Amino acid sequence: MAIITSSAIIRSLSLFHLSLSYFLITSPGTIVNQSLVFILGASMKLPTPPSFSMASPSTALSGLFLAVLGLTDLAACSIPEEISSYYWGSQAPIRCTFFFALTGYAYAFKPEGPIRGVSQKASPWDNLHTSVVFAWSFLEMVSWFWIFTTLREERRELAVRIAERKRAEENRL
Repeated sequence: MAIITSSAIIRSLSLFHLSLSYFLITSPGTIVNQSLVFILGASMKLPTPPSFSMASPSTALSGLFLAVLGLTDLAACSIPEEISSYYWGSQAPIRCTFFFALTGYAYAFKPEGPIRGVSQKASPWDNLHTSVVFAWSFLEMVSWFWIFTTLREERRELAVRIAERKRAEENRL
């Protein structure tokens, strides 16, 4: 049995999204100045985005996106456990894979990166090669992998409870 349930992890991740949303709308500089963002960005040699020094329409839109994501995930946590297991069981691997690809892309295709190199010209996708994008996608990837493994453990326990409930119903009849 897991120490922390998948529902608790998803709720805390949803609250993290709401908190991040608030800071993106009000003062995005606080996100850039976080030590985790700085350490991950510096270790991967990723630049700090200058556009995060003050609030802008793009950070506000990103904040609204994260607010909607956090609120919808919080709402989805309130569905019954049997349905929730199937829903999050399909969401977790998709989100984990997406954030794994984004994390890998942010690092591997950066200028002077291991795959892209120095010779290629600038691209509109270069805005994804920042310490903020890397730190956020890395934390999301780790969180969704944790949720995925916890869901796998809980699925076994849920199957046992359903089987016991069916046996109890058959014995009652």
